[in-house]
Amino acid sequence: MKSSHRFSRPPAAAGALVAAVLLATAPGCVLTDAKTPVAVPDPAAGDAPYCRALHRELPDAVAGLHRSATEPPSELTAAWGDGAIVLRCGVPRPAAMSDPQAQAVGVDGVDWLVEPRKGTGPRFTTTYREAYVELSLDGRFAYDSGPLTAFAGPVGRTVPRTL
Repeated sequence: MKSSHRFSRPPAAAGALVAAVLLATAPGCVLTDAKTPVAVPDPAAGDAPYCRALHRELPDAVAGLHRSATEPPSELTAAWGDGAIVLRCGVPRPAAMSDPQAQAVGVDGVDWLVEPRKGTGPRFTTTYREAYVELSLDGRFAYDSGPLTAFAGPVGRTVPRTL
């Protein structure tokens, strides 16, 4: 028995609709242009040129996460994975740098202060650089400083050492 039901859409339109639904539901595919809210630092006048240069050198992807837009847009901030990794350049010197018990890690020539945070991943801030660069990681990076390797080159090329 044949069905006499006819689709009201031409086959090409139906195929496009199916493709759109599959794309929208595929893991990792996002059809929104959501922006990551990031507080913009107020750097010292001398820090801003370093931060702008760093912004131009930042990678498109870090730890498999693609760069996402920040809100408000700024050359002082950047994000990857819709906020899983957030960078702010020109932040004030962290109080933790005065703590003799503070921990630090060196990655490919760039030294970072390590600040563990409860309920999420760590925050890292560059040390011995003309501008402080802060990198906050979410919980999936609670025990992983691996993303720092993606920033060592750009920081090393654009933010001079002070020592």
